[in-house]
Amino acid sequence: MDVFSLNGKNALIIGGAGGIGGVIARAYRDGGARVAIAGRSLSKMALMADELNPHDPSKAAYVVDARQPSALSKLAATVRSDLGTIDVLVNCQGTTTIKPALEITEDEYDLVADTNLKSVFFACTAFAPHMIAKGSGAIVNIASLAAHSGWSQAASYSASKSGVVSLTQSFAAEWGQDGVRVNAITPGFFMTDLNRSRMSDSRKQRATDRCAMKRMGELCELAGAAVYLASDAAGFVNGSTLRVDGGYLSSGI
Repeated sequence: MDVFSLNGKNALIIGGAGGIGGVIARAYRDGGARVAIAGRSLSKMALMADELNPHDPSKAAYVVDARQPSALSKLAATVRSDLGTIDVLVNCQGTTTIKPALEITEDEYDLVADTNLKSVFFACTAFAPHMIAKGSGAIVNIASLAAHSGWSQAASYSASKSGVVSLTQSFAAEWGQDGVRVNAITPGFFMTDLNRSRMSDSRKQRATDRCAMKRMGELCELAGAAVYLASDAAGFVNGSTLRVDGGYLSSGI
């Protein structure tokens, strides 16, 4: 099973202190990778860094506002100086606004679009050049089921996540010849800090009822997909979007 090993790989998870990002960070560490994380919250980053790298004085944690392209360029330079070329980049940053489309303000739209889509574009373009120069690399973008089908009261979120899937395919087509694979994961319904308080009880119940497995996912159930796409086992997987949704979309309309 060495083909699934991440030994010797440097991985960076943007949004690595969050629910999904934290699960992926732990899975990559357990798979043998040296894991660095980046995000906006200094306190959350510090706690996660202590957990991931308790014996590493550098802790490999970076504070960044991923909505700012200049900050991402600086992050790429700093990480490369500290760790060398990143072999695996995971874009796990995200936010949402659940409200009727007619009530969404420009500022609210921009926050969702900049966090979920703009940041992914510029994170990929900040780190890809060093992967291209090396001739290898894997990028994993975390999208959403909303990328496949628009949802009521989630118009800005759905649009941004559709964009992530489109970017993933475009980057895969552009950089595949250089040995850089770009894929996406679309998680189904998982309870995270992002949606726990924002989803009404009725919305949670509808999600559970429609899922073929009649439950929400456990965050740990995302780990295998993320490890697979980062590993040599997925060496010919490029431009794919892997659904981890318990059969939600398979249940039809």
